[in-house]
Amino acid sequence: MRFASLGSGSRGNATLMSHGKTTLLVDCGFSARETEKRLQQYQLSTTDLTAIVVTHEHADHINGVRVLARKYQLPVYATAGTAGCLPADVMDLVHEFSCHEPFEINDIAVEPFPVPHDAREPSQFVFNDGQHRVGLLTDVGSTTPVIEQALSHCHALLLEANHDMTMLNEGEYPDHLKYRVAGKLGHLNNVQSASLLKRIDISQLQHLVAMHLSEKNNHPSIVRSVFSETLGCDQEWIGIADQELGFQWRETHNN
Repeated sequence: MRFASLGSGSRGNATLMSHGKTTLLVDCGFSARETEKRLQQYQLSTTDLTAIVVTHEHADHINGVRVLARKYQLPVYATAGTAGCLPADVMDLVHEFSCHEPFEINDIAVEPFPVPHDAREPSQFVFNDGQHRVGLLTDVGSTTPVIEQALSHCHALLLEANHDMTMLNEGEYPDHLKYRVAGKLGHLNNVQSASLLKRIDISQLQHLVAMHLSEKNNHPSIVRSVFSETLGCDQEWIGIADQELGFQWRETHNN
């Protein structure tokens, strides 16, 4: 399975999952025009997309969903809670799913799981091509046994490392925003994400990419240092999803 990011952070998120003739766009936090522009950098056009899968309704994840879905008649997959926050004129394209039940979109099996975040009914996913599992976890304030079980035995992990606690505490955010970001329904900090890596089975892990880094409260060098120390690997092995550039195609492989 191939996967890539069009961009990851508070100004917009969009992730690609591709296998066989199926290419999923997970979230569309950029405008439709910007999304089309970014897709070209991955040798894709919007007509190559099979569906849009939405994690939750925050603007940096759904900004372009309405226009893109309507323009290209793309199916939109979302939980009932998330779907209830989408514009009415896209509802005829929405396929609702349960956070607790796997489903398939053509060549890709989707395993959703619920996460603690300040949204109506947020979900994150493991994508399965029959041989390899790619886990996605962003926009989550704390970890749970459900998350740990879902992300064990993945071949690739796209894992939130939103903030460094010292940078957040000493930074310019007002107190209420600091509390939200660091709260149990906010975003994972570097140490929380590293701790999660210690508690799950990563024996088959081929790729680790840090996602949703705060531009004001984190830095790639800090993330790489924390993650590499946890895994005992070279810092350069840790991938970083950039806000502007995302990351280019990566692919799981048979050992």
